[in-house]
Amino acid sequence: MSRPVTLFTGQWADLPLETLAEKAADWGYDGLELACWGDHFDVQRALAEPDYCAGRRGLLARYGLDVYAISNHLVGQAVCDRIDMRHKAILPEHVWGDGAGSGADGSGVQARAAREMMDTARAAARLGVKVVNGFTGSSIWHLLYSFPPVSQNMIDAGFADFATRWVPILDVFREEGIRFALEVHPTEIAFDTASAERALAAVAGHEAFGFNYDPSHLAYQGVDYTGFIEAFSERIFHVHMKDVWWATEGTAAGVFGGHTTFGDRRRHWEFRSPGRGSVDFEEIIRALNRIAYAGPLSVEWEDIGMDREHGAEEACAFVRSVDFPPSDVAFDAAFSAD
Repeated sequence: MSRPVTLFTGQWADLPLETLAEKAADWGYDGLELACWGDHFDVQRALAEPDYCAGRRGLLARYGLDVYAISNHLVGQAVCDRIDMRHKAILPEHVWGDGAGSGADGSGVQARAAREMMDTARAAARLGVKVVNGFTGSSIWHLLYSFPPVSQNMIDAGFADFATRWVPILDVFREEGIRFALEVHPTEIAFDTASAERALAAVAGHEAFGFNYDPSHLAYQGVDYTGFIEAFSERIFHVHMKDVWWATEGTAAGVFGGHTTFGDRRRHWEFRSPGRGSVDFEEIIRALNRIAYAGPLSVEWEDIGMDREHGAEEACAFVRSVDFPPSDVAFDAAFSAD
């Protein structure tokens, strides 16, 4: 059986959920990965209103759609980040509050974000999904380039901070039977295979902690993006099908982006609609088959140069075309001796 093809609603939060659901059904999707912003999925309403989750599922069912995961990237980002005014634009008002990053009395943004992530696990359980995708933030992202010289103790402290803040959250996830899938991504505690290994070790291999695999954030960095699947074969909890193009020759703006905006022709890389970038999706599917991943293939659609509705429909067809089940027999079995 082929894996369900879903659409992540994070880039569509300007549309009411029902409007997007109708469109996604017409485009051929099996379901939606609901973002916890816009009107798509409200964590606190899920906990406070007995009929809220049934209502979300009922709305999707009217269009023949299912839901397999929810995502709370924006709040998760604030758990470990050094809080500044950028976060006000992405956080719910009750999490932003007075904007104070941390407080000894647990009243800071980071503490409120941590509580909201715990509530997200509880809301996911009420909705009946098993995976929450998201970000963790990082207290050490600004130390990425080691000058002035960064001591290993400073990096160790960053991973220790991540563990201190996230293990209590992960404990709630475990209690609720939900898994947290970090989208490995620049600005997070894990942004490539090496840092993902270190993040997993920092939380002592917590059973609720794994990854939302997204090749687009790995490939342009030069990371072995199919090797990532093999390295974390037991921890791939969810998959984003997202493409990226990167230059094969030098560009004016390099991997770090040169403070340019998406769409600038000087850039070294750009996100692209699936099938229109440089990612080898066939090798990804083969790797997912080797680890027996049976979950959804969720399109996270981003392409600055393409109409998004055209792209979302095309992406659904593309993902179906590249997905295939593994063989259950050896191709040369017919020649085997009895």
